[in-house]
Amino acid sequence: MDWTVSITHHGAEAQPVVVIDGFADAARFRDDAAFLSFAPIGSHYPGIRAPVSPRMLRDLLARLEPVAQAAFGVGGLAIADAFYSIVTTPPAALAPIQRLPHFDEVSPTRLALLHYLSPDERSGTAFYRHRSTGFESIDATRLDPYRAALDADLRRDGLPAAGYIAGDTPVFERLAVHEGRFNRAILYRSNTLHCADLPVDLAFDPDPATGRLTVNTFLDATHLMI
Repeated sequence: MDWTVSITHHGAEAQPVVVIDGFADAARFRDDAAFLSFAPIGSHYPGIRAPVSPRMLRDLLARLEPVAQAAFGVGGLAIADAFYSIVTTPPAALAPIQRLPHFDEVSPTRLALLHYLSPDERSGTAFYRHRSTGFESIDATRLDPYRAALDADLRRDGLPAAGYIAGDTPVFERLAVHEGRFNRAILYRSNTLHCADLPVDLAFDPDPATGRLTVNTFLDATHLMI
């Protein structure tokens, strides 16, 4: 399958996001997901998940190597985790932490690969800047200052109302949105502030055939390219 690859940069930090259209055999992934049992995994993802077998990703990982080298200057990709994911939590039921942009990991060599598998293409992924610090990514040196500043922000402005973040707020500025087109994948650093961008009338459907199905893969790069 031919890839259409573009690399964009957003924000003052010029964080790269790789966009790959025609990413995989989408029917193969959707058929695989249909036979799995989904359940909540972890306390942060607002929905249900099922593990993805590494065999489903092996060939794709090899093709990603030169892309990751060009965009992020890293090589030696290895799978840390991979899940089929379906958003099922309605806005009124979100925990406070789920109403804010998040980062997955502080290491700049951990990459996130998000593969959109829903025929409903109205959702996507948005990236944000934290206003009071200016941070668009959170590494180990920024973690404590970010937490302290965010705590002060929320004491001043209050917790966001129940709902998925959808644009600028007093605490965060939206930098970019990438549309979740069917069989598109985006690759980005896991330590960037991001969240799902969802339509207001999304059906929080748990069926992998009709719900907002994605594959969320987290990749560790074993070395930096010089």
